[in-house]
Amino acid sequence: MSDDDDSGRSYKVVTNHEEQYSIWFADRPLPAGWRETGKVGSKSECLAHIREVWVDMRPASLRRAMDQGKSLTS
Repeated sequence: MSDDDDSGRSYKVVTNHEEQYSIWFADRPLPAGWRETGKVGSKSECLAHIREVWVDMRPASLRRAMDQGKSLTS
C-alpha cells in the first residue's frame, strides 16, 4: 500500500515507549504497548505528520544511553 492510498479510511498516529511512531486504523483498538498521539486523519496526513515530528529515528533508550555517555566523557 503506498502513502497515497487513503481509501477513505481514518488513521491515528501512535507511539510506543521507545518513541517510535506508526499509524493505526482509527476504528480499531490499539495493540499493547502503543498509545495515541492525538493526530487523526487520512493515511497520507498521518504519515506526513510522522515525517514532521519523528526527526530522530533512534529508539529513546539508545538516545538516553548515548546522552549519558557524552556527559560522562565531557
